[in-house]
Amino acid sequence: MEHHISQEHEVILGKQAKEAIEQGYHFLQRKTNDSNSTYYGINTGFGSLCNTSISSGDLQQLQVNLLRSHACGMGEKVPKQLVKRMLLLKAIALAKGFSGVQLATVERLLFFYNNDIIPVVYEQGSLGASGDLAPLAHLSLPLIGEGEVLLEGEIIPAERLKHLLNLEPIQLQAKEGLALLNGTQFMNAYATYSIRQSELLFHEGLKIAALSLEAYDGRHEPFQANVNELRKQKGQVLVAEQMRNLVVNDERIKTHVQDPYSFRCIPQVHGASLDTLFFVKNTIENELNAVTDNPTLFPEENQIVSAGNFHGQPLALAMDFLAIAMAELGSISERRIYKLISGTRGLPPFLVRHAGLNSGFMIVQYAAASMVSQNKQLCTPSSVDTIDSSNGQEDHVSMGANAATKCKRV
Repeated sequence: MEHHISQEHEVILGKQAKEAIEQGYHFLQRKTNDSNSTYYGINTGFGSLCNTSISSGDLQQLQVNLLRSHACGMGEKVPKQLVKRMLLLKAIALAKGFSGVQLATVERLLFFYNNDIIPVVYEQGSLGASGDLAPLAHLSLPLIGEGEVLLEGEIIPAERLKHLLNLEPIQLQAKEGLALLNGTQFMNAYATYSIRQSELLFHEGLKIAALSLEAYDGRHEPFQANVNELRKQKGQVLVAEQMRNLVVNDERIKTHVQDPYSFRCIPQVHGASLDTLFFVKNTIENELNAVTDNPTLFPEENQIVSAGNFHGQPLALAMDFLAIAMAELGSISERRIYKLISGTRGLPPFLVRHAGLNSGFMIVQYAAASMVSQNKQLCTPSSVDTIDSSNGQEDHVSMGANAATKCKRV
């Protein structure tokens, strides 16, 4: 996915995906023609209104009403690059064929993605359960010619796309509005971005740690293979190996017996964060290939199943964990800055000549300390919180959207 996004490749549906979408759509049409059956969100109301039946003549209007009523996001606009991820992730999920949407709906999502037609989406409003309802409502409104989009650097009403690009609004069919809104694509857009940035920062941070060790005249024994392999932690062993590859073979006699923890425990601390990155990346990749809609269609089993695949708890926990892991890298890095400017081991105070006349790197450490402190506040887990919603029908939510946006800030 990162390769497609970074290279701006065009994304199109393959034959197998088209067939899966069509199969799901026609299966749903047959089911909705059976007026004796009741299916959540297809011919009923939503949330605590699930026991309210909707007449067959109102099924399309029900889906339009859903998009309009749920588009009540607040806060800052979601950055363009993240909205593009949302478009792609939503198309991938619907293309599995378990949602019952029209082929035209998925193709329009990809048309927006390929042509940089970016719906205006707001950062706040999702509880991370029943899907990312408010953000995905804003993402979906332009499909029906409503809401706003960013086009060639200008925010315009989506209704103008008909005139500018000859795009007729999608006529939503049964369940389509719900399929567009149910899902974890807002959370996962942030998650895919954050894990990629975290991987880049991790590797750059390790190079800086090696430079800091050399500047501080640190000992190399803590990075030996034998001692680190005894711990049996994959990340620690890998970090120790990378440190051995990065540091210079130093034959100088060390006058100090041990280094402070921030240098000596680089394999243990950085390694634990690396193990966290492995776990989080696996969770995100699973979510990339998942169906997070509800209800879910199984044409071959002749079933429509109402369940809870929209619940964002896996991503909520992963984003909280990733934020903590990256904040710890910042914390230990700040401690090394503090040691480097402390005027010990032959280094001048604040790494500057004529200290006093010059302040050197004094305030660099202040700035680092400020960010480390703020990260600690941001690392209070979102996933431990839940607030009852929809008259008690949705009585446990993940707060995964808050975890994801918070993780990006860290």
